[in-house]
Amino acid sequence: MDRRLTLLFAVTAGVAIGNLCWAQPLLDLIADDLGASPAGAGLLVTATQVGYAIGVLLIVPLGDVVDRRRLVPGMLLCSAVALLLCAVAPTIGLLLAATALLGLTTVAGQILTPLAGDLAAPERRGQVVGKVGSGILTGILAARTVSGLVAGTAGWRTIYASAAVVVVLLAALIHRALPPLAPKTRMRYPALIASVGTVAVRERAVRWTLLLGAIGFAVFAMFWTALTFRLSAPPFHYPPTVIGLFGLAGLAGVLAGQRGGRLHDRGWSLPATGAAWLLALLSFVVAGFSGNSVVLLVVAIIALDVALQTGSLLNRARLFDVSHEARSRINTAFVVTNFIGGALGSAAATALWPAGGWPAITAAGLILSCLALTVWAAGRRSALVVVPEAH
Repeated sequence: MDRRLTLLFAVTAGVAIGNLCWAQPLLDLIADDLGASPAGAGLLVTATQVGYAIGVLLIVPLGDVVDRRRLVPGMLLCSAVALLLCAVAPTIGLLLAATALLGLTTVAGQILTPLAGDLAAPERRGQVVGKVGSGILTGILAARTVSGLVAGTAGWRTIYASAAVVVVLLAALIHRALPPLAPKTRMRYPALIASVGTVAVRERAVRWTLLLGAIGFAVFAMFWTALTFRLSAPPFHYPPTVIGLFGLAGLAGVLAGQRGGRLHDRGWSLPATGAAWLLALLSFVVAGFSGNSVVLLVVAIIALDVALQTGSLLNRARLFDVSHEARSRINTAFVVTNFIGGALGSAAATALWPAGGWPAITAAGLILSCLALTVWAAGRRSALVVVPEAH
């Protein structure tokens, strides 16, 4: 994993995950063009996420038993087909089906991340995984901005067609850059899928880390869902275009994620995880006292993103040290539990906002941060930090 290959992995993972986000700022445009209701257009996001969750569970574990030089480009090409179907869909129903297929097939980033852990030297694994993970976060942040800009000038279908071209190009580059990779283990497919749960519960350190990850994504989803309500309500009354710009503050999390990888490589993963949750706790204190101050709100956003992205990277890097043979399955368990946590966080924001507004959200954030610190403190006493194995 030299710098060029690491960059290619990061870009490819970012573009793959970005495919999940193209529709989010385009829902009004799509609804108007296809004659759909706002609620019907909103289902596009749900269909993509549900398809993605199924794809992660059913496809990503294959990274442990097949040649990933063929698997990754193959999934990229499948997602390119789904993108083209989105671009030409004549009705909202067909577009829903196409976006569900897009979510199902756009899992290349979650295959590349454990592959990066396999190919990296043990002493640099945290840095490499951090850079690829930062590529995923950048893809999420950039996709919404790029989607809005392209659709505003060339229409919403153009973004899907353009993404298909980029994905095909990346598939060719990945296939050319990787050597043939022998399967790490041999297992029938039903047993492979069943073993995802087995590898998740077998090690106490894995269970503990998965719980921390789920809490982190619950906090992330709750905060960002509620932030849209906050910024569109009095006294701000910001339009969607302005609200979207606040997401750029999340770029601080990209830089923090790369630094977090170095902390892991130096053996500071567990203390740094606790420090990240202390920073998350502090960010909710700032958010709670932000009042009408945009500056304090931005400070809270940056602090929270740095905390959560650093914690997420450290969680993933520790998990990848547990088992070489089962990294794809462990990553599957990590992504699925994070997805569950994120769904619960979004639901909590939807319920808490009408009940108590911004104070209720920040209070819930403080409670969840304290819960995470409690889990961290309890798990740290008996957590086994596995020494990275040599290749």
